[in-house]
Amino acid sequence: MESAGRAVPYGQELILDLHGCDAAKFTREGIGAYCAALCELIGMEPCELHFWDDVGVPDHEKQTHPKTTGTSAVQFILTSSIVIHTLDLMQAAYVNIFSCEEFDAAAATDFTASWFSSTRCSSSIVIRR
Repeated sequence: MESAGRAVPYGQELILDLHGCDAAKFTREGIGAYCAALCELIGMEPCELHFWDDVGVPDHEKQTHPKTTGTSAVQFILTSSIVIHTLDLMQAAYVNIFSCEEFDAAAATDFTASWFSSTRCSSSIVIRR
């Protein structure tokens, strides 16, 4: 879609890199509660929530590398998705929030950093066209 020679924004994506997190919050329960609370905060309607982790995996098959030990989740929302990757050994979380509906990126950033007790958080916003 074009408007006066410019592409009209389709949506926004907030990209968060969090370090110095409390890895005890990187559980299915903690991430599920985070997604529910974040959706309420930014006015999004949650749909399906899917996890990838080592729950139910035999010990000898569990991830042990710092870049793969953790829980990942995709929280589908009516207007797109929230994707989170947590890394237990690195005490880091990487979160992408994308929606074709506008949302308060500053509030989402502050909430996410606080939820995971991050000591350092960087953020970027990408406007999708």
